[in-house]
Amino acid sequence: MINWDEFEHIHVIRKLKEILNSWWNIDVVFTDERGQLKGFNPDKSKFCNPSSEVFLNKDSARESLAEIVSNVIDDLRVSDNRYSVRKWDTTGYDIAIVPIVIENDFMGCVVALGFFKDEEGNRLNEFKERMAVFGANSNTLEESASRIKYIGDRDRNHFLDLVELVAQEVVTLHLEISSREDRIKELNKELGSRYKYDNMIGKSKPMQNLYNLLDKIKNADSTILIQGENGTGKELIAKAIHYNSPRKDKTFVIQNCSAFNDNLLESELFGHMKGSFTGAVKDKKGLFQMADKGTFFLDEIGDTSPTMQVKLLRVLQEGTFTPVGSTEIRHVDVRVIAATNRNLKEMVEQGTFREDLYYRLNVINVAVPPLRDRKEDIPLLCDFFLGRSGKGGEPKQLSKRSLEKLYDYQWPGNVRELQNEIERLVVLAGMDQKIGPDMLSPKILEAASTSKVQGARVHGKLKDALEELEREMIKEGLRRTGWNKSKLAKELGISRAGLIMKVEKYGLDKRKMARKS
Repeated sequence: MINWDEFEHIHVIRKLKEILNSWWNIDVVFTDERGQLKGFNPDKSKFCNPSSEVFLNKDSARESLAEIVSNVIDDLRVSDNRYSVRKWDTTGYDIAIVPIVIENDFMGCVVALGFFKDEEGNRLNEFKERMAVFGANSNTLEESASRIKYIGDRDRNHFLDLVELVAQEVVTLHLEISSREDRIKELNKELGSRYKYDNMIGKSKPMQNLYNLLDKIKNADSTILIQGENGTGKELIAKAIHYNSPRKDKTFVIQNCSAFNDNLLESELFGHMKGSFTGAVKDKKGLFQMADKGTFFLDEIGDTSPTMQVKLLRVLQEGTFTPVGSTEIRHVDVRVIAATNRNLKEMVEQGTFREDLYYRLNVINVAVPPLRDRKEDIPLLCDFFLGRSGKGGEPKQLSKRSLEKLYDYQWPGNVRELQNEIERLVVLAGMDQKIGPDMLSPKILEAASTSKVQGARVHGKLKDALEELEREMIKEGLRRTGWNKSKLAKELGISRAGLIMKVEKYGLDKRKMARKS
């Protein structure tokens, strides 16, 4: 398919049209193989001869032009002619028709309007009569007549060469676009292969369970809810689902729902019409429309407002939406994958997330394990991140002691935090090939020493050792959760009141610790 709207923006085509305009007052239009005008907008198209606008704005003139072009293409198919120059009886002047041939197929034509090929008869009066029939006023008629030129034998070949050049540029542009689209498809295939399940990093039991689930749902078209902490790779999982699904050759669109306020998010998701709000200077397609036939990944779905949740529910249930400022209902076929690091079920109970939307999203639930629950994958992940930082040379290696300390850390930021730590280590290591434990972040070294606290008191009283371990667990937990006592109490399996008592007992109140430090 030719994208006819592209031509007005191509520099070479614009330049050729300007030359034809300035030398012979010639206007150029494009048609498909049936002679139907393409890339023509009655309100926006500009012509050097007012007669072009007068004629082309009329249905009868466009129909007669289509008939001429269609007949010319039929003639050119069976002849060796490169073009045709004919009289357009509806207007009284002549037109040059040059075919656009792509891979031996006639895809359309370049039509040069508004000249006389000979001086026989009273051509100018005939042209004026046609203009009057089409309702041109006297000023428009006289200006148009003054611009019509006779192109004799001496100039005609040069003139037609320029029109042919326009056609050749159209062909070149189309082939470039096709080549670019083919390359995009190839890259898309390469990209898809990167998200095969066997290319995902992790051989632990939790990850094997995840792969098994992804394999079962790959051919389904159901809505999927991915739940996991920040940094666990929810977007990677969404891409793996898309690139292993029947929609893999279609668009994959991503939107973080916490990135915009309600008004901007609605415009991003559903699009808007020109003038619908301040700054809406033109119509804009929404992401749902762009994702049609493909997959839409809605990240941080738990951060959407109740109003937005209603609109999302409508798309999920009916496949319809309405752009901002429009009354027209749009239909889309989109597979939605949503993700969140929040507990949506708790939010439903608290009344901050719609129950009907929760169940509509949670058709298939994919729980992504945190890194602390699959620590056996740490060596694999480290090797991968170190290999990626090698820049073609021999990748650096972690010492055994360094790896042990990475095991002792709980990784609240999950895989993303590990990736950042490895990147930091590679920079600090400089020319050293081996990365020792002294280069690790202080928080990792502190966690490693904390985890050995019970060993340090192995010869003391059991009660004292247990209390010290309890104190360190609570201290580390408070820091990790940002002093969220409810969350930490749940993790430790004790009541919030019990945790508060222990915090007071061990002097771990945030203000007291701040004064100590």
